[in-house]
Amino acid sequence: MDADLDTLATALYVRIDDALKDDPSLAPWRPAVGIEPKLTDAELATVAVMQALLGFTSETRWLRYARHHLVQLFPYLPRQSGYNRRLRTASGLLQALIRVAVDTRAWCDDTWIIDSTPVECGRSRQTARRSDLAGFAGYGYCASHSRYFWGLRLHLICTPGGLPITYALAHPKLDERDVARDLLDTDPELLRTRTGQTLIADKGYASREFESFLTNHGVHLLRPTFKREPPRPGAELLKPFRQIIESINDTLKGQLDLERHGGRTPGGVLTRVLQRLLALTAAIWHNDHTGQPVLRSLTAYDH
Repeated sequence: MDADLDTLATALYVRIDDALKDDPSLAPWRPAVGIEPKLTDAELATVAVMQALLGFTSETRWLRYARHHLVQLFPYLPRQSGYNRRLRTASGLLQALIRVAVDTRAWCDDTWIIDSTPVECGRSRQTARRSDLAGFAGYGYCASHSRYFWGLRLHLICTPGGLPITYALAHPKLDERDVARDLLDTDPELLRTRTGQTLIADKGYASREFESFLTNHGVHLLRPTFKREPPRPGAELLKPFRQIIESINDTLKGQLDLERHGGRTPGGVLTRVLQRLLALTAAIWHNDHTGQPVLRSLTAYDH
């Protein structure tokens, strides 16, 4: 198969449709009696992925473009309000579909990288006071850019190839180690089926409690050495892996417009973040099955 957007959309639609047939509980709840939607759940998820890959942050502009250029794939598309409402209702489906790449070679990688990155939700003081995100979002500090921000933090555990393994959207003042521990505790199957896993992190994840937690689960933590500590093994590997995680964050922010999500409510922000994580996962999944040399490359799908 070729690595182009139409081929990815077709393959992804078939994969999602099969997943929904195998497990109908993945679909959003609907009353037993009612009108079937003209746009199926599989089509909705596929449209959402294509929107993220093509860089449309405005749903109105995206639907106008899709009606003109993608009518051969999607004969019917709802209005912006209906599309937005259905996408927010389908957040559980999007979350489940991020595991679509379990049949790729990247999923079995024995090395993971963990980091968090800001998801800004506003810049003015009035926004912080009046927004529906008040209480959900908050003020935090981004050390890599030496700036404060108002919003959330995306905590992401991924492979060196960029494939998302697990993730969380949390208040920026929450301790990264606590969020990481909760991520692994809430999905125990991740570590139960693996042995000899290595987790690469920065100094923000350094603590005896967190390292003991990982060791008890069979995970080796690779992190920078503090001045007061004896040299830790594997320190020479940290610099290239640090560049990798920065590159993955840049893919989410630069190519998938994570910082321009446009969400104004907790549900809206969550759905838009899931939309971008699913788009990244779908691209890696398709690149793996089509034998592409760079799994995280989005070049074939962004035009």
